[in-house]
Amino acid sequence: MSSGKSLFKQTLIYGLATVLPRMLSFLLVRLYTDYLPNKEYGEVSVIFSYLVFFNVVLSYGMETAFFRFYNSEENKGKVISTSSISILWSTIGFLALFLLFRNNLALWSEIKVEYIVFTIWILALDALAIIPFSKIRAESRPVKYAFIKIFNVVINLSLNVFFLAFLPKWAENTDSIIVQSIYFENFQIGYIFVSSLIASLVTLLFVLPDYFKIKWQFDADLWKKMMKYGLPILVAGIAFAINEHFDKILLDWMQVDMADIGAYSACYKIGMFMVLFRTAYSLGIEPFFFSHAKNENAPQTYATITKYFVIFGSFICLGVIVFADILKLILVPKETYWDAMDVVPLIVLANFFLGIYTNLSIWYKLIDKTRVGAYISIVGAIVTLVLNLILIPFISYVGSAIATILAYGTMMFISYYMGQKKYPIPYDKKSIFTYLGLAIVLSGISFYVPILRETYVFGIAAILFFAYFVYRNEKETILTIIRRK
Repeated sequence: MSSGKSLFKQTLIYGLATVLPRMLSFLLVRLYTDYLPNKEYGEVSVIFSYLVFFNVVLSYGMETAFFRFYNSEENKGKVISTSSISILWSTIGFLALFLLFRNNLALWSEIKVEYIVFTIWILALDALAIIPFSKIRAESRPVKYAFIKIFNVVINLSLNVFFLAFLPKWAENTDSIIVQSIYFENFQIGYIFVSSLIASLVTLLFVLPDYFKIKWQFDADLWKKMMKYGLPILVAGIAFAINEHFDKILLDWMQVDMADIGAYSACYKIGMFMVLFRTAYSLGIEPFFFSHAKNENAPQTYATITKYFVIFGSFICLGVIVFADILKLILVPKETYWDAMDVVPLIVLANFFLGIYTNLSIWYKLIDKTRVGAYISIVGAIVTLVLNLILIPFISYVGSAIATILAYGTMMFISYYMGQKKYPIPYDKKSIFTYLGLAIVLSGISFYVPILRETYVFGIAAILFFAYFVYRNEKETILTIIRRK
């Protein structure tokens, strides 16, 4: 198989392993909002935000450092053993310390101690799987990687359905000792974390044999180099986690009602449709960017790709916002969650900005200045934190949504400005701003003007008009593509 075909195949499989779990997560939103009151779903959302944050901390850039040194060091076994020992002992230390102070953490966070314990164990199990998963990828075994990742989600989803939907009814209609022993009333949140814990344990069991194949050699000098390489990535990861998830934690810290946090988190998920497009696109396009980097017309190619990303993204942005009230009936049908629907357009647009930023960020990857990405993410995190602290006391979770869109918008403009100085790309700014601006205006009018939002006439007309506008302006390119087919 040629290197190009091999790259495409691996990208496709890794993409499936990344996108499919995100798609299945939408089913969990429906399940949680069906069976949990707003307040309890808010609590789940806050805890999951802590999970994301500590996942970044517990990996401390070692995953990326592993790839860097696995490919550059002759003794690959030493890279595997050194990184595995590092993660193993840091995880054991985390586990011992946090379990010791679990009651203090529960008191500080106002989260039940049993949920704290479940979360600690989930984090530990996930951390222990980091290097084995990295090794699977480094050895180009995408099928195994995808199978384990997807199986994890299937187990998690199946257990959630069992514990939340079937077990209560089963326990009500049977005297089985086994069923009664695993059923506890008012333990829905606990069951969610039990499901995640079991899924993480099964996943670790899949990769556990790798630990028994390791030659337990710790190279202190190599570890120092890996840490030096990985710590900036840790900083960037924390910044990204702040941008993506810290708003729920801040809402909790600033005493926003947990029921409101639950509504915000549920409606936030509706806006995540843009994430699926962004993720699938990024997985497919980044290898293309690098493979064309040496071509003479590479900058023009990148400019064209970015323009069409904006066109397709604008369609998705407009479509999701116009039909948001239909999507909520599918994903979040319980009316108690709909109070936060006003944030949906903001979240959709925020994720669109993040997708555009991903396109624009290719410049620092091509010239090996990846630290710039960390700096830009840190700026985004500062914007997120500052605006949340300023806006939440006045407009609650709407302030968090506004902070998100402004943070990603800031990152987008910084990347564009710096990129044009270091690696000029002839973007069609007029077309990009026209398509983006038109989509924002049309979607905003269709959603925020009540009489237009209720009828869908304007929204559908807006989509058709946007499609015609794109065709009129891109007619030659579209017809060329059709003729080639």
